[in-house]
Amino acid sequence: MKTEAEAKKFWNERYSGNHFVYGKHPNTFFKQQLDKLPTGKLLMPAEGEGRNAVYAAEQGWSVTAFDVSSKAQKKALELAKRHHVAITYEVNTFQDFSFEPNSFDAIGFIYAHIHESLRRELHRKFIKALKPGGTLLLEAFSKEQLENNSGGPGTLEMLYSKEELLTDFKSLDTSIAESLEVTLSEGDHHKGQANIIRIIAQKPGN
Repeated sequence: MKTEAEAKKFWNERYSGNHFVYGKHPNTFFKQQLDKLPTGKLLMPAEGEGRNAVYAAEQGWSVTAFDVSSKAQKKALELAKRHHVAITYEVNTFQDFSFEPNSFDAIGFIYAHIHESLRRELHRKFIKALKPGGTLLLEAFSKEQLENNSGGPGTLEMLYSKEELLTDFKSLDTSIAESLEVTLSEGDHHKGQANIIRIIAQKPGN
């Protein structure tokens, strides 16, 4: 597992150029599922250069995002400005982000990979941060992605299985849970055949 300093260095280097390394358009699955929900408060962890956060803000969502990279934050805020929307964007880690209970109507985990040593604890915090009736939208690489060169963390400990995620989010009501092979076309670093997991789940209470 990378140290915080190593992670910041890695992601700041990746995001240091002028182009958007995962593209400027929202993730297709995220867009399709978000469009089905009533607008409200949305949290985007590990949001990178802001493609999903900016799309959500354009649809009327109040968006809070965070990422370990200050370069990503700068580009995301610039993208938001170009699209004439506002987003709240913190430079922060999964461990240090302040999770207020029952505060978000939706959380978008779009390739937000957490090391297995921290994953369960942090997923519990995200569940608590969802309002009753709030929705989790997740697309991430599965463990089978290790055999591909189309993107992803590149270490098994940072990749997921559907069973692990369903266990982590067992307190939610799951409507979609899929392991798929797809063709990615999201900028330079998500391109080609990929093994992914998609989950949509809702926190009981409404």
